[in-house]
Amino acid sequence: MSNSDENYDLGYQPSPSYIDQNDQSTTGTPGHSTLSGDSFMYCRTYSETSEFSDPVDDQSCCSEASPSHWPAATRSGAQNQAVLTRLGTKQRKSINADEKLDDLESLDLELEMMKERFAKLLLGEDMSGSGKGVCTAVTISNAVTNLYATVFGQNLRLEPLNPEKKALWKREMDCFLSVCNYIVEFTPTKSQNLSNGTAVEIMESRPRSDIYINLPALRKLDAMLIEILDSFQDGEFWYAEQGSLSSNSTRTGSFRRGVVVERNEEKWWVPVPCVPPTGLSEKARKHLRHQRDCANQIHKAAMAINSSVLAEMEIPDSYIASLPKSGKASIGDPIYRFMYTTEKFSPDHLLDCLNIASEHEALELADRVEASMYTWRRKACMSHSKSSWGMVKDLMSDVDRSDKNHILAERAETLLFALKQRHPGLAQTSLDTCKIQYNRDVGQAILESYSRVLEGLAFNIVAWNDDVLFVDRTTRNQD
Repeated sequence: MSNSDENYDLGYQPSPSYIDQNDQSTTGTPGHSTLSGDSFMYCRTYSETSEFSDPVDDQSCCSEASPSHWPAATRSGAQNQAVLTRLGTKQRKSINADEKLDDLESLDLELEMMKERFAKLLLGEDMSGSGKGVCTAVTISNAVTNLYATVFGQNLRLEPLNPEKKALWKREMDCFLSVCNYIVEFTPTKSQNLSNGTAVEIMESRPRSDIYINLPALRKLDAMLIEILDSFQDGEFWYAEQGSLSSNSTRTGSFRRGVVVERNEEKWWVPVPCVPPTGLSEKARKHLRHQRDCANQIHKAAMAINSSVLAEMEIPDSYIASLPKSGKASIGDPIYRFMYTTEKFSPDHLLDCLNIASEHEALELADRVEASMYTWRRKACMSHSKSSWGMVKDLMSDVDRSDKNHILAERAETLLFALKQRHPGLAQTSLDTCKIQYNRDVGQAILESYSRVLEGLAFNIVAWNDDVLFVDRTTRNQD
């Protein structure tokens, strides 16, 4: 995996390294706003497209013709409507013949678009049809990531989402999530005695436990984030493009005098929030703080779901093969001595001593600590006959608690947890991206990608709120 600055910013690398056409990156955390580029972007998930599939532009999901060149099916309007109704789409009401014709054409376009999506899923994004495409799980993960990039990629402001993009997001996510309706597990519900006296158990299918628990929660978080954006329909603040900053900013065609605080950064394309000369009203400030708190809680919930799904994914063999032979060599001698010689290990004290200056340094340390943790766990389990990495968690309960490798592995785990707590916007580690790349479980792929994009959107909403509040505070302090 490339360790360049750009790749670190994207977070979803190299398996899902998505690259937005604006090449946006961040190193910020949602805890504060300084009106720097840090607060405007999100490093784990923003609006980049996956490198496993072709990049998409702002129109690719709704206007391109299907590359498969399938012949247009001869369907009546009623037949088209029946198909689309089952897929969650509705036919628009028509008044005259012209509008009815337009509706039928739009239905045909939607059907063609769904054919394209279906073809890409079956082909694994390999349009040559030679069977060299990625697996279904990775294809769906890429599709969710690319859809997020298309819908929210240019949405850099606290304002309602474009109605067309909102409909596109809902329609296509419903299609992707409908796969989960067929991922089930069988559980015994009751016993029944046959006529010959034999007792049998009746099995019943239900959604798999992880999907049953997490998917409704993610749908609710999704709806709440859209509601937060919709609540900024008529705000007291507006935005000025970075290239045309002045004391006079235009909004919806009318001139409106306000205060613009310039941002000291290179990301000139990001719009800057503006407020009236007297600042925002108390009602507007209270609304911003409330929506920020809501988005922050959503961010925490989405991050928790994403972390739990990643923790359940199998560790790929390629990552195991890349582990260093020595955990000490991975984290370095100073950190190793602190972790091994200290009687009462304090991860927070160690992080204070390290004085991490940037998110890139934090991510690099997280990669090294995680690699050393699994190296020590492997050594602690070497005395057992079981060698499968899928059994590592079970084996760790049997090892000697006083074993040196076990102690170091536990301390590395607490250090990694403290590091992620201190840097909540930290990009995904090498292990996380490797899991996503080699994951074969479709249900886990949907939950991981859905939670990741919601996590990114919530982070951005928090940052945008912070930026508006910062401009308001700066304006009032100037007065």
